[in-house]
Amino acid sequence: MEFWLSLIFEQPDSLLEHARNAEKLGFTGVALQDHVVVKTGERTPHPTGYPLEAEEIFVDPFCAFSAMASVTTRLRFLTWVYVVPLRDPFMLAKQAGSLAVLSNDRFVLGTGTGWLREEFETVGKDFGTRGRRMDEMLAVLRDFLDDGYAEHHGEFFDFPRSAMFPVPQRQVPIWIGGHSLHAARRAAAFDGYIPMRPLGEETRREFEEIDAIRRETGLTGPFQRLVNARVSDPGEVRQLEDAGINGVLVTPWTLSDYTTSLADKLALAEQFATNVMARV
Repeated sequence: MEFWLSLIFEQPDSLLEHARNAEKLGFTGVALQDHVVVKTGERTPHPTGYPLEAEEIFVDPFCAFSAMASVTTRLRFLTWVYVVPLRDPFMLAKQAGSLAVLSNDRFVLGTGTGWLREEFETVGKDFGTRGRRMDEMLAVLRDFLDDGYAEHHGEFFDFPRSAMFPVPQRQVPIWIGGHSLHAARRAAAFDGYIPMRPLGEETRREFEEIDAIRRETGLTGPFQRLVNARVSDPGEVRQLEDAGINGVLVTPWTLSDYTTSLADKLALAEQFATNVMARV
C-alpha cells in the first residue's frame, strides 16, 4: 500500500517542513489541490457538499512541488487534482515536463475536468466542452513528453509537428480523478484512477469497469487505485487492499483546520506513520 500525505489547504510557509517530515517518515508522496480563481458569493456547490470558501488557500502546485523537490530526494508529488481544461496543452506540457525533470521523475499528474462552472467563466474557458478538451490536451501532453515532439489535428487544437524540451526520462504518470463511470472509462487508458468520493458500491463498479476495459484493450501495465480515506489501524488498510486499492491519501489532522499548529501536525503525521504505516 502506498501512503500519500494530503497537504490540502496547508499554509504555504509550512510546505517545505511537511515535505521533509513526510520523506523522513516514509510516506510515498504528498498531494496538493488546485483551483485558479474562486468566485465570491453564490456559486456551484462542491459535488461532495464540502463548504468551499473563496478565501481558502490554493498555492500553485507546480511552484510548490518544485520547492519541495529541492529539499527532498525520494518523496513524490501528486496533484489532487489539476483542473486540466482551465489551461492550454502547451503550458501544461511545459510545466509537467519541467517539474518531472527537476524532480528526477517524482511528479504524478492527477487530473480532473473540473466542477466549478464559475471558475471556467471567469478565466474565459467553455465549461460544456471541458471533457473533450481535456482528452485532447492529455493526448498532446503525452505526445510531447514521449520524445519531445508532437503534432495534433483535433477539434480544439491544431498544430504542425513541433518540439518541446527538456523531456523527462520517463513519461509523467497521469491519474484521472472523478466520480462517475465516464471518468473511470477515461482513466482506463491512463495510469491510475482517483475516485473523488468514499469507497462504496459506486466506486467498486467504476473499478470493475476499468478492469474490463483494460482487459478488452490488452493494457497490462501498472495501474494505480488511490482513494482518500481516514484509516486509523492496519486492519482498515487491509480492507482497502482487499478491495483492490493500492494507494491511500490520508490527512492525520482535521482538513482546513487553521488552529492546529505546524508542530502538532508534524507530530500527528509521525503518529500515523508509527501506528499504521509501520504495522501494515
